[in-house]
Amino acid sequence: MARKYFGTDGVRGEVGQFPITPEFVLKLGYAAGRVLVNHENDSHPTVLIGKDTRISGYMLEAALQAGLTAAGVNVLLTGPLPTPGIAYLTRALRLSAGVMISASHNPYHDNGIKFFAEGGKKLDDAIELEIEAMLEQPMETRPSRELGRARRIDGAAERYIEFCKSTFPNDRDLKGLKLVVDCAHGATYHIAPKVFHELGAEVVTIGGEPTGYNINDKVGATYTKTLQAAVLQHEADYGVALDGDGDRLMMVDRKGQVYDGDQLIYVIAKARAAKGELKGGVVGTVMTNMGMELALQKMAVPFGRAKVGDRYVLEMLHSNGWQVGGEASGHVLCLDKHNTGDGIISCLQVLTSLAELGQDLASVCRDWQPFPQTLINVRLKGQDWKAASTDVLKSAETALQGRGRVVLRPSGTEPVVRVMVEADDHALSEKWAREIAAVIESSAG
Repeated sequence: MARKYFGTDGVRGEVGQFPITPEFVLKLGYAAGRVLVNHENDSHPTVLIGKDTRISGYMLEAALQAGLTAAGVNVLLTGPLPTPGIAYLTRALRLSAGVMISASHNPYHDNGIKFFAEGGKKLDDAIELEIEAMLEQPMETRPSRELGRARRIDGAAERYIEFCKSTFPNDRDLKGLKLVVDCAHGATYHIAPKVFHELGAEVVTIGGEPTGYNINDKVGATYTKTLQAAVLQHEADYGVALDGDGDRLMMVDRKGQVYDGDQLIYVIAKARAAKGELKGGVVGTVMTNMGMELALQKMAVPFGRAKVGDRYVLEMLHSNGWQVGGEASGHVLCLDKHNTGDGIISCLQVLTSLAELGQDLASVCRDWQPFPQTLINVRLKGQDWKAASTDVLKSAETALQGRGRVVLRPSGTEPVVRVMVEADDHALSEKWAREIAAVIESSAG
């Protein structure tokens, strides 16, 4: 059954527009709470709620809290905390579920609701469908004696900081490294700089002054120009770019060169393979660069492609019994360190890997050259983009046979279709990406 409200990463949209309204989020909290109570046969299961720094977080937090308590669920509130921090605390505090209010890398006027199951794991599709079914039922507040309670908890940030530090080798530190840390004016603003500083690095922080309106605004993992300039200005060794909710990572070297998720995953995999500690292989997605796949093949490291979305990478890792994977967009998974993507922990794994290899980012990533990729986002206006692109897609695949590939996929978080063409020649990838995008766009009339 198709999901009506849940996308690839929870429920997300523009604030004030359905479904990101206080009325809907109130009922979403209630529906999730009733499903939780029904599953646990517990009169008062406990749920953790965190959020990033968007101004709308106050409103949505209150609505979600009201819905959950109306369903008979107790609520713990952390205030601003990264998404992977909510996953960690849900597990560490042995809670029934966790909820993150965030739209990740999107601008401040968007927001979303993401659920974690017991143990801080991604919510199963079956549970999401149960919640959607409950949303279709009338909301009936529990009797007063069955209502849940809510309270704010102290020390959430400090507990998560210590957890991040615990994933770094005890016999190493970051002394002698100068890092520029870009927190995207998001949920890591009071977390990431402390983690790196307490491990010994000299830290320069940018994107660390959230106003409620500036999250991801010309900062963070989706806009690295500000970080590149800061690294050069401060003559830093590396730049660290996180996104608004702290689950993505991009890095910059001392020359201002940007390294995406594919390259960072390769660094981690190479170091582990060299020590004989890479369990199985590496999982990427249909968007992962072919250059990385070929470089892993040279090391005899198995590689698998999942659908786009860290939840699908996670599913394939679990299915294969592997530990390392992720996406070029910056979601990096090291399942022996955390059960979800975590920008801070991923960075610590990259820095550890570089130290073990005795190389810097540039020298490790010189092992392979990325195939040129052209990515164009085409905004949809209700058109049947699959039917419209059939003929041009066949032509492109014929022209690229043996030289590249085409990936068309709808976004799970916004009304666009992503056109990606990869080829051994940039002009060829750009030509076909533009032609396919033009056909899809013109089909809207």
